[in-house]
Amino acid sequence: MPARDVPLQQLGFLTIGTFDGDDPGPGLEALLVQLELAEELGLDSAWLRHRHLQHGVSSPVAVMAAASQRTSRLRLGTAVTPIAWENPLRLAEDLATVDVLSGGRVEAGLSAGPPMRWDDVKDALYPATADVEDLGYERVSRFLAMVAGEPVAPAATLGAEVYSSRVQPHSPGLRDRVWYGAGSLRSATWAAEQRLHLLTSSVLTGATSADFAAQQAEQVRAYRALHPAGRVSQGLVVVPTDSASPAQRARYRAYAEARLPRTTAPQGPGRLLFAPDLVGTSEEIAERLHAHEAFALVDEVAFALPFGFEHEDYVQLLTDLATSLGPALGWSPATGRAGATPGATLDGDGPAPPRP
Repeated sequence: MPARDVPLQQLGFLTIGTFDGDDPGPGLEALLVQLELAEELGLDSAWLRHRHLQHGVSSPVAVMAAASQRTSRLRLGTAVTPIAWENPLRLAEDLATVDVLSGGRVEAGLSAGPPMRWDDVKDALYPATADVEDLGYERVSRFLAMVAGEPVAPAATLGAEVYSSRVQPHSPGLRDRVWYGAGSLRSATWAAEQRLHLLTSSVLTGATSADFAAQQAEQVRAYRALHPAGRVSQGLVVVPTDSASPAQRARYRAYAEARLPRTTAPQGPGRLLFAPDLVGTSEEIAERLHAHEAFALVDEVAFALPFGFEHEDYVQLLTDLATSLGPALGWSPATGRAGATPGATLDGDGPAPPRP
């Protein structure tokens, strides 16, 4: 397999922000502290995954708004927002608002198609229209037009009220920071045709073999053939253990082992294929990544944190990502990178201006 010949340029992480259903406040506050820590460590981005009707972040945009006021440099993304749950106009308003508040740091990741448990939730989402809602690419296209500033209604002045023809606030750079979470060759190709950036994760759909790396690499190559300037981010589950306690190491390995059977062959009617979780020292993980055919094709990553662990575990994992695994992959922290804008620190040493 090919090895990387350039250092990793951008290092981020993905989390679902778990909390206690009876007392969600401490878990959500812990998530914000983790985002602050990520900026202090020099990580480039933090991505939030939607967890509707679960004990995880259901409203990443709201969390990103809060995080935008507690960080100054860290890019804040969704990975991904299932567009079927959203009204595209309202989503465009919300993301543009956070983008303005953050100084242009929003990375909006989307996906199309019926969401998980669609038959269970569709009547609550769309009581009268569920069977006629377009859940596919057209819904994403509506969102793209709106964040680009295309008219959605005639401009008007009614008495003292002034109405814009486009979504407000308008954040001019947001359209250029929209990503698509592709799980298949078809969706990767569509993302390239729409000039969207590409999010690849630890799950593929329509798999034809158990060779995850080869099939993911095929998608990346197809995307790049149509959109060479597009960014591609890889989101494998990566668990470095350099500073972990013996108890943490045992727990992490048990977590990965319990999930390993699903990686041996495509699963279910959708032929889902899952990548194995990478658990070990940074040196061990770096060796496995350098042998990963798709990793050799990307220059940025948003490694997924395992879910269901404690705040102290995530602090250890983020610290090892930034101080051990990242450097092993040739990455350097944003705070020490030439030309980088230093981020705010947790001890209150004044935030720097946002990086656009």
